[in-house]
Amino acid sequence: MRAAARRHTRRLGRRGPFLVFMGVGKVCLGASFIFTPPTAVGGLELLVHFAPLRCWAWVWIICGTVTFCCAWARFGRDGWGFVTASAPPALWAFAYSWAGLVDGYTRGLWLWAWYITSHCGVIWCASRVPPDTGSPGD
Repeated sequence: MRAAARRHTRRLGRRGPFLVFMGVGKVCLGASFIFTPPTAVGGLELLVHFAPLRCWAWVWIICGTVTFCCAWARFGRDGWGFVTASAPPALWAFAYSWAGLVDGYTRGLWLWAWYITSHCGVIWCASRVPPDTGSPGD
């Protein structure tokens, strides 16, 4: 059992666990908009102008699934996981900044900063983590 877990962990490498957690989190957020939709869109009016919130929920779910699956890709091929991980929060950040600057939804500017730093910034930093170099005991 331990050998299988070690082999599985080695296959994920240094960046894989991050993509697993990000993927699961994005799927959960998308599912929350489907199973318990908010009563008000609060700052996301720009997005719902183009598609209902349920469609945007599926963007989170699909991107989260791709992110999760990319966790097992080799270094260099896992890049799509970081792209798909940052796409939904970048869209949300843009929508909130638009609401803050154009629609007078001042909370949107705070949410923009939160999405850019706590989501996109963290993902972009994690994408710069180098591959495993191997330890002397391997």
